[in-house]
Amino acid sequence: MKTFSPERANALLPKLVPLVDELLTKRRDLAIKLLESDPALHHVQQPHAQRLAGVRSPFPPPRFGELKLEIHRLIHRIESLGCIVKDIDLGLIDFPASRGGMPIYLCWKAGEPAVKHWHGAEEGFSSRKRL
Repeated sequence: MKTFSPERANALLPKLVPLVDELLTKRRDLAIKLLESDPALHHVQQPHAQRLAGVRSPFPPPRFGELKLEIHRLIHRIESLGCIVKDIDLGLIDFPASRGGMPIYLCWKAGEPAVKHWHGAEEGFSSRKRL
């Protein structure tokens, strides 16, 4: 596993930020599409029309497979750089590192100007500390 120093993690941000921004956009788009397609959220219910459409079509409604695939590809591209996508809703990225010989993660959140935090390998975002 690749390990990072704070300098090395920060040097990767210019390449990482556009990928994370795109990931956040695709994730938001998927959430919107899923909400828009939820029949429980539509005020006007036409069960008879829905049944007829279901009978005529042998295929289930699309579940946004291409968008999901794009999200998976972005996660793979980000993780191929050696970091770990921890939360795609918040844009949390961890960078494997060590501190005093112990494994830790350098922690960055989308929108932050630099990698300035870390947390233990068994901890998460809520336990992060300043470098």
